[in-house]
Amino acid sequence: MARNDGGVPPILAQKHYAQPSAFTPENLLREARRQKRITASRVPNVCVLDPDGDIVRSLLARGEARLEPGWACYHTQLYSFSRDGIDFGIVGCAVGAPYAVLVAEEMFVSGCKLLISVTSSGQIVPIRKPPYFIIIERALRDEGTSYHYMAPSDYSHADPGLVAALDGAFAEFSVPVLTGATWTTDAPFRETQPAIDAMVERNLMAVEMEAAALYAFAQVRQKPVLCFAHVTNQMGRVDGDFEKGEGDGSHDALQLIAISADRLRSRFLP
Repeated sequence: MARNDGGVPPILAQKHYAQPSAFTPENLLREARRQKRITASRVPNVCVLDPDGDIVRSLLARGEARLEPGWACYHTQLYSFSRDGIDFGIVGCAVGAPYAVLVAEEMFVSGCKLLISVTSSGQIVPIRKPPYFIIIERALRDEGTSYHYMAPSDYSHADPGLVAALDGAFAEFSVPVLTGATWTTDAPFRETQPAIDAMVERNLMAVEMEAAALYAFAQVRQKPVLCFAHVTNQMGRVDGDFEKGEGDGSHDALQLIAISADRLRSRFLP
């Protein structure tokens, strides 16, 4: 059958960016509440995506997280916890661009005012020995979800104001926090050496699976989203890899989240 899209691949065809979506998170959650007999309720103002699930597991193990019965998502459970006087909502194991953005859409229509994502990442440029964190200021769009939100470009960018607001915030933090660019991929087990070499040429510091899509969503929807890469590994190419630190890295990640939220909430929270 002949194609009539001018040879454009499907991921780039029929993306009418100015048109509203026919399927909305509001309508999905409305029907989920009806089916589950859940009364509508709001999530905390600050929400967290924990793709690895280590933060959620750590909070639950210490009895510090509470399941939120008003969260109507079909696919996830949302827990709430408090840290340094701030209430947070958190969803674990939302790994990969499509899943992360699906949850982000639902969080913001449920009352979220600021979203922070902390995802485990593989080192690309060998700046230092893992683990350490990166404030992701831009992410290479080597995934599919972002192209449903925003016209093609090489990168998705963080809101510069969010990044600037954290200037100096981690001066006393026990783990290095750098700022830079990452590579967002949909296929972690297809990171070939020529592809990695190309990313080194671009000076991309780490590879992860969510940031490019989350930033595209944030730009189009005008929502405050900030992504961190927790560089914990060298893609399994050295013995003893994937050591994250105390509580599988959750101790440091929770401190990072609390410091960030404290700095950012004055800009975005009532």
